[in-house]
Amino acid sequence: MFGEHLYALHTVWTGDRGTGTSGYRDYDRAVTISIEGKPPLEASADKPFRGDAGRWNPEDLLLAALSECHLLSYLHACVQTGVVVVGYEDDASATMVEDGRGGGAFREVVLRPVVTVADPSMVDAAAAAHAQAREWCFIANSVNFPVRHEPVTRVAGRDG
Repeated sequence: MFGEHLYALHTVWTGDRGTGTSGYRDYDRAVTISIEGKPPLEASADKPFRGDAGRWNPEDLLLAALSECHLLSYLHACVQTGVVVVGYEDDASATMVEDGRGGGAFREVVLRPVVTVADPSMVDAAAAAHAQAREWCFIANSVNFPVRHEPVTRVAGRDG
């Protein structure tokens, strides 16, 4: 499965209040992102940047992409090593720092996956699979800040 993969989407700014960008406070940051065959995603800037807190923002989407990419890479790594995963949850967080010049950057992302495996004999291999998942995650390999992992492994029917 080597090769180049292309992705495309359509983004439309829907925040014109009738005067366009005549002033910093004169327009809404509302955006609709669509990909053919998928439901549209209502997005905005983050609330501190005059956005709508009820919509997804670019920072949310980047964190979500990293969390989901690790999850999918991890599940594949577990299949490769014979680990049967029966549950996976992640409480991911990100730290972004403004630079004082109108920009900024993410400092780090921390993924906190809680994985439930089918059998106690799988715990060690399940923990080790996170390293392989990190190597395989396209998104984590594309960012210039650390993506740390603080995983927990549980056994189905034994841990709460």
